[in-house]
Amino acid sequence: VQDAASGQEPGSGGDEGSQRRWKEEICQILGEIQAPLSPLLLRLCHWLLPKLLTRLFLGVQLHRGQLEMVLRAARTPEVPMVFLCSHQSQVDGPLLSFILLSQGIGLPRVTVGAKTSPRLRSLLQRLGGIFLPSGMAPTWSDPDEGLPGAVLDAYVQEVLRSRQPLVLFLEEPLASLRLADPARRWLLRLLRALRDGAVPDVLLVPVGIAYDVAP
Repeated sequence: VQDAASGQEPGSGGDEGSQRRWKEEICQILGEIQAPLSPLLLRLCHWLLPKLLTRLFLGVQLHRGQLEMVLRAARTPEVPMVFLCSHQSQVDGPLLSFILLSQGIGLPRVTVGAKTSPRLRSLLQRLGGIFLPSGMAPTWSDPDEGLPGAVLDAYVQEVLRSRQPLVLFLEEPLASLRLADPARRWLLRLLRALRDGAVPDVLLVPVGIAYDVAP
């Protein structure tokens, strides 16, 4: 992050005013990615969600054997879990978050698409949602992503080091079965964290979500 910040204003790395501006910009980027979790909202959401699900569906089915495998894997020391998920509707994120928390795996950080209103974005961030920051390079393959890319790299590494579960949706709802551009950016961060040795390994868990009728 320091290298990316100093690269924006070469020769001003020791200037106190420049350092203050960098810090403010870094905090602004971090605020676009995530927000502090709200215990009150989390409790309210996880009280309301089962009631909502029972109105939407006859039931929610989990594969018990596969769930037991995930629970055993969650006990692996010093290795974070990353859930790579299909994406059928906007209910997927809260549903998967509720399941993981209720099974004792922990509250995950869940990637959310950019097409979200500011109010909904703020609410989802308080519930564990994370977003790509604005100002990223126009294409995911662009090697120069500037300060937003550097802050996002550092953030993902900290999430993995703290062993918080990370949920990545690989596609957009109601879209063709192809890897979405935001998913490519998140996966790139994951690969960089492994390459740079931020964590020794990562447990990848494929998750399939299907509905009789998508909400």
